[in-house]
Amino acid sequence: MWDVTEVRWAGIATVLFALGGLAQLLGAPAPVWWALYLACYVTGGWEPALAGLRALRERSLDVDMLMIVAALAAAAIGQVFDGALLIVIFATSGALEAFVTRRTADSVRALLDLAPERATRLRPDGVEEVVDTAELAVGDLVVVRPGERIGADGAVLDGVGEVDQASITGEPLPVVKQPGDEVFAGTLNGTGALRVRVGRAAADSVVARIVALVEQASATKARTQLFIEKVEQRYSIAVVVATLALVAVPLAFGAAFEPTLLRAMTFMIVASPCAVVLATMPPLLSAIANAGRHGVLVKSAVVMEKFGQATVVAFDKTGTLTEGTPRVVEVRPVPATGLDAVELLALAAAAERLSEHPIARALVAAADDHGAESLAAEEFSSVPGRGVCATVAGRVVRVGRPALLDTAAATLDRGTGATRQTLDLVTQLEAGGRTVVVVLVDDVPAGVLGVVDRLRPGARDTVAALAALTGNVPILLTGDNHAAAAALAAEVGISDVRAGLLPADKVAAVAALQADGHRVLLVGDGVNDAPAIAAAHLGVAMGRHGADLTLETADAIVVRDELATLPHMIGLSQRAHRVVRANLVFAATVIVALATWDIVGTLPLPLGVAGHEGSTVVVGLNGLRLLHARAWRLASPGRQRGDAAA
Repeated sequence: MWDVTEVRWAGIATVLFALGGLAQLLGAPAPVWWALYLACYVTGGWEPALAGLRALRERSLDVDMLMIVAALAAAAIGQVFDGALLIVIFATSGALEAFVTRRTADSVRALLDLAPERATRLRPDGVEEVVDTAELAVGDLVVVRPGERIGADGAVLDGVGEVDQASITGEPLPVVKQPGDEVFAGTLNGTGALRVRVGRAAADSVVARIVALVEQASATKARTQLFIEKVEQRYSIAVVVATLALVAVPLAFGAAFEPTLLRAMTFMIVASPCAVVLATMPPLLSAIANAGRHGVLVKSAVVMEKFGQATVVAFDKTGTLTEGTPRVVEVRPVPATGLDAVELLALAAAAERLSEHPIARALVAAADDHGAESLAAEEFSSVPGRGVCATVAGRVVRVGRPALLDTAAATLDRGTGATRQTLDLVTQLEAGGRTVVVVLVDDVPAGVLGVVDRLRPGARDTVAALAALTGNVPILLTGDNHAAAAALAAEVGISDVRAGLLPADKVAAVAALQADGHRVLLVGDGVNDAPAIAAAHLGVAMGRHGADLTLETADAIVVRDELATLPHMIGLSQRAHRVVRANLVFAATVIVALATWDIVGTLPLPLGVAGHEGSTVVVGLNGLRLLHARAWRLASPGRQRGDAAA
């Protein structure tokens, strides 16, 4: 964090401001605390002053310059504390923005580490050579062995393997890749050796395009501002023009210089946006702190404001609506074999216990949960794309994909009872969106197992609450297959399902929604979600198992992976927005009243300062109400109507 220049200067300015305030409270000589405050001016104000001067050169007046002028004016009439406070507020805001921007850029660069630096290229004479992946050209042949990451996008020329491509598509289970299938750089080959013909140069790979998409989307969102900042330039110009007029007009009519300057400086003090800044920031910062206590990390006040503006929520599937871990939910023995569910699980788990496949772990866990007997397995072997085989209690047990039924068909009549019953069970489970695992005992179908990625607790209630808050039913955007996506969507109450999406497709879907006028809140967890999270109006990452790039790209992180916090966040943001509006009305009323008094009458400086500081304290305390636990409870979907009255 201290590598960021803006953070270092803001930190030094804050320390100097605190020391100056402490010295003033303890009754130290005025030159001591004045020196500390002025040092705070220099360390925290030089960058905003430089930015303001650059804006002036471009014929623009922004709030940075107004803050510097107001701070200097405050010091000129003895109110150095007020000026130093303004400096600290703006220096801290700039430091936070710079820090978040740096972290995002670092994570984007780290994404390139997904693709391996070296690959095994096959020369025309059949000799293997290890080369940098950047040297791979379209048409080259590369060899990918089990456990290696694929070095380039391309198509499988020879071999069969199971490839974990969750980093690109988000699919929770490895995908069988055979000749003719497309593979992506950075994905992991689990089993089987592959020969891949390179189809894209490194700069055009899916991983490289994810980097480009994230950078492009992040740059587009970088200038997003708070509501009050959208009018800062006009306000700044108005205050400067009014201050100059209060000096020039009376002097033109022969007024004395000193009282005229004092009136103008008093006007600038009472018109400075201290109360306006505090009208906006304390409610939003209090809401951020409240959200943090409930497991949601919000990266800025802008983000907190955006939660309440969302008009539709889009979910990724795996690791977001689901837990990202496959689990056995159905055990269907074939009646003709005489095995019960526990015996079937015992045999399947014994055969799979030596496998590292995610489904193997799910089968072993299911057997343990059902109290199945732990059996020893011998002669274990694995066939990529089909499954495993082992001898268990003197019987040959095969566990794998429905393609294993071809083995049974080769030795038995496909119309026999066991085979026919198994085919029926496979059809039923696949229609329900299950991943089907077939178990053969001595080459006779013994049963099927249904595997799914389990829903997160409260997913259906969360979807319903979000639909009520935003006015639109959430959307599902996933790289998983359509059958699994549709089954899960039906379970949680989502009707708009868009499946089989690559990262660029998700970005296009988000862009289309935003082109229709929606402000999209997108929730995801994997690297494949990062470009869409960056492109959305508001990106939220599930934090417990989220990819580094996704966590850095996201505007907010659900640290405990509790979906139920999302409706609370929208409700809390809407409540904070109402408090901000009330504060702005109060702050503006006080500024107008004091400024009018100063213009048409004679506002004593002490009274002007007291009114200005008093309004600042009032709006600050009003915003701090959102720190209370009651604010989170009132933000719950069931209490939105009652909250509106509050």
